[in-house]
Amino acid sequence: MLASIVVSLLAASSAPTPLYAIYQQHWGFSPITVTVVFGVYAVAVLLSLLVFGKVSDHVGRRPVLLGALVVQALAMVVFATAGGVDALLTARVVQGISTGAAVGALGAGMLDIDARRGGFLNSFAPTLGTAGGALASGLIVQYLPAPTRLVYLVLFGVFVLQALAVLGMAETVTRKPGALASMAPEFKLPRSARSSVAVAAPVMFAVWALTGLYAALGPAISRTLVHSTSVVWGGLPLFVLAASAGLAVVLLREVATRNVMLIGIGALVLGVVITLVAIASGGGALSAVAFFVGGAISGFGFGGGFQGGIRLVVPRVEPHERAGVLSLLYVVCYVGLGVPAVIGGVLVVHGGGLVRTSTEYGVAVIALALVALTGLLLSGRRAERVAVVRPEADLPREVAPAVGCREG
Repeated sequence: MLASIVVSLLAASSAPTPLYAIYQQHWGFSPITVTVVFGVYAVAVLLSLLVFGKVSDHVGRRPVLLGALVVQALAMVVFATAGGVDALLTARVVQGISTGAAVGALGAGMLDIDARRGGFLNSFAPTLGTAGGALASGLIVQYLPAPTRLVYLVLFGVFVLQALAVLGMAETVTRKPGALASMAPEFKLPRSARSSVAVAAPVMFAVWALTGLYAALGPAISRTLVHSTSVVWGGLPLFVLAASAGLAVVLLREVATRNVMLIGIGALVLGVVITLVAIASGGGALSAVAFFVGGAISGFGFGGGFQGGIRLVVPRVEPHERAGVLSLLYVVCYVGLGVPAVIGGVLVVHGGGLVRTSTEYGVAVIALALVALTGLLLSGRRAERVAVVRPEADLPREVAPAVGCREG
């Protein structure tokens, strides 16, 4: 049930992607506006995470989820009735607040129920939702009536049903005082997870920055390469990226965490290089194929990096710290999702255009991935040195698992 809510929330977040071209035709705004509409969602999620990220640790998962689903349903109504950019921005802000409030509670709730399956679903469900939302929205807009309303009305019905299901769901955490105090934004990270977050954060930022490129600029890039105005092509790049990410999560779920991170970083770099070569080639069938192949390989890196980051950090924290730590990780992700995308939109108009901006964007993603690789290699060497100096058998029980590197 909790995983299905993650899927629907992320599907709703990617649903507007194929519609941006229609909105531009109706309301006549520039690529900067597209990325701003995309970016305000990420900022709203970020602020919501900072304020509401730990509330469910105090009041329980169910009240937070119920409120978030009601607000999300309201956002769908605003989307369906939007008559201009102002309404579109309002809907994205409301949607972002709801999503930010929910993701920490959802992730922690799944871990409360089953740590192993919850860890897997925390990585798999977002990719499934992002992929499904982009593709389903494109197909609905292209082939069914009411292109700017129907997809949101369908999602509205889904959120209402899920809210009813939450009412009948058992609570997974014991309530405790301090809910209001927990809403004061702070970056408080348990000491046990700090080194892991330092390694995971750069790659998680990089993979979500790539998602921002595909969500904000991907529709324009794909339509340029295939020389088509179909909105299905607008949602297809994000679908390919996210679907491949989901496949990576499934295939790598039994692989050691450190190896998952290494595979993710390698695939991300290779995929982005192929994508940039395809974009620079100027269009045509071969360029379009290369673009989507690069997106699939990059998506595999996204899935590996995102899953590896969560698996690297979550085992280091206590159950009552999970929602806060997961929220902090999502803060990193959504900063990566929103800020580079807005900068990219500005550069498309006032910089070197779509091709040059995409190239600069991709190079930045590669640089971040290499930073993450450096941190991962250095952390592995430090762990090996500690293990040699003081073997695991000689360490206190509470320290041994971390030094033994069983999680990678």
